[in-house]
Amino acid sequence: MLVLDSVQVSYGAIRALQSVSLTINAGEIVTLIGANGAGKSTTLRAISGLVPASSGRITMEGKDITLLPADRIVKLGIGHSPEGRRVFANMSVRENLELGAYTRNDRAGIKQDFDRALTLFPRLKERIGQNAGTLSGGEQQMLAMGRALMARPKLLLLDEPSLGLAPFLVRDIFQIIRDINAQGTTVLLVEQNAHMALGIAHRGYVLETGSIVMADDAEALLANDDVKKAYLGE
Repeated sequence: MLVLDSVQVSYGAIRALQSVSLTINAGEIVTLIGANGAGKSTTLRAISGLVPASSGRITMEGKDITLLPADRIVKLGIGHSPEGRRVFANMSVRENLELGAYTRNDRAGIKQDFDRALTLFPRLKERIGQNAGTLSGGEQQMLAMGRALMARPKLLLLDEPSLGLAPFLVRDIFQIIRDINAQGTTVLLVEQNAHMALGIAHRGYVLETGSIVMADDAEALLANDDVKKAYLGE
C-alpha cells in the first residue's frame, strides 16, 4: 500500500531522516519505534505532506505522492492523527469530527462514519456539544483519532496516541486501534510505549538518528535482546 524509498528530510542544515525505506501492506498494523528525536514524527509528517522530502520517493498504492500537498494526500486515503492531538479547542466535539470530513461530499457516508466514530469512542458521544479544549487528555486523543477517521482513510497514521495518558486509558486506546484495523483500516503507529505497540503490531521498524536500523516481525522484535535493552526496559 505504502512505500518509502530512500526518503531524506532536512530542517535547514539538520538532516532529520537519512535514506529511510519502509513498506506497509494493506491490512497491517506496522509500528515505528525509537528514542525521542529519532525521526519518527518526521517520517509521518513526510508521508502526509506536512514536511517536504528533500530526496527519495513516497508512493501510495503505486502513485507517487512525494511532492503532493497535504490536502491531496488526504483525498488519496491517508489520515493523520498528530502528536499532541491538535484538536480545535474552541470548536465543539461535533465540529471537530465534521472538519475531519472536509474533503468529502457524500452525506450518507459522512453520517455513517460519524456514527462509527461515536461507536468507537462512546465518551465523545457524551460530550458531543462540548468545546474540545474542555476535554481531558484521553478524550482529546480519542477526538483526534475520530477526526482522522472521518476522512475514511485507507491508511491511518497515529503519532504517540498514548502520550500522557493514564494506564487504563492506554489499554482502551490500543484496543480501539486493534478494532480500527479489524474493520479494514491499515495503521502506521508511532509510539513511545514500544512494548504495547509491538504487542498489537504485525511488523515493526526501529529508527535511530534518522535511519532504519532494524526491521522484523513484531514478535521477533519483542524477543530481540538489543530491542529489549534499548526500548523495553529489560
